[in-house]
Amino acid sequence: MAAHNLGTELDLSWISKVQVNHPAVLRRAQQVQARRTVKKEWQAAWLLKAVTFIDLTTLSGDDTSSNVQRLCYKAKYPIREDLLKALNMHDKDITTAAVCVYPARVCDAVRALKAAGCNIPVASVATGFPAGQTHLKTRLEEIRLAVEDGATEIDVVINRSLVLTGQWEALYDEIRQFRKACGEAHLKTILATGELGSLTNVYKASMIAMMAGSDFIKTSTGKETVNATFPVAIVMLRAIRDFFWKTGNKIGFKPAGGIRSAKDALAWLSLIKEELGDEWLKPELFRIGASTLLSDIERQIMTD
Repeated sequence: MAAHNLGTELDLSWISKVQVNHPAVLRRAQQVQARRTVKKEWQAAWLLKAVTFIDLTTLSGDDTSSNVQRLCYKAKYPIREDLLKALNMHDKDITTAAVCVYPARVCDAVRALKAAGCNIPVASVATGFPAGQTHLKTRLEEIRLAVEDGATEIDVVINRSLVLTGQWEALYDEIRQFRKACGEAHLKTILATGELGSLTNVYKASMIAMMAGSDFIKTSTGKETVNATFPVAIVMLRAIRDFFWKTGNKIGFKPAGGIRSAKDALAWLSLIKEELGDEWLKPELFRIGASTLLSDIERQIMTD
């Protein structure tokens, strides 16, 4: 991953006057979705690229060490060998970007990946995922324990009530503390955009998260009723662009929740390319949170 975002001082003047133009964002989202994303002959190559951005995820109440082991195997061998050979890509060491699990399953994932002889990062959700409604002390301890167990990326959830009540300073302070608790691990901040009330709040929360030192901002937990949508993504990507222009820091973006088809994945890649450019199309700056997407990509490659 890229170097850590050290964050900036809290500057509320950046966000105090922000008003997102809702109809314009919706128009832009419709444009992107209406377009055929990738020419047929390039499709397999783009789908393989998409695989390398996936945070392969299992976040279920019935997760066990054996299904985490299977997940790790799939992360190391995401596409069948015969399909890779047919595309002459079998020697390119294509893996997913990371595996993502609950804190209690980090040890299982670290063990399984070590046994498989690969250095795919383990990401852990934390801070009272998915609701974030636990005591701050508990949330910080959860980060520290996950890092201790070997997680090198932490996907934290914010306390949505701070956004809904406009407590930007408190939100900044909490995320600063998350950043500190992560130590050397990368901080990915989940905004749970489906619960933030407005696109203007999405922009403001994105900005605060980046000022506070997030290495990535992420749309959703995947557990909300509304997850990764294009309008929300456009607002978050514009915030990332604005932050880059103001500070020179590149912050990563991760849509998650409801991204299930190869077609969806290609549309997301296309959106990143158009909004932020090719330099963001690498695992250090772009991830897709998904649990079932891989099998559809494999199916699509098979029929191409």
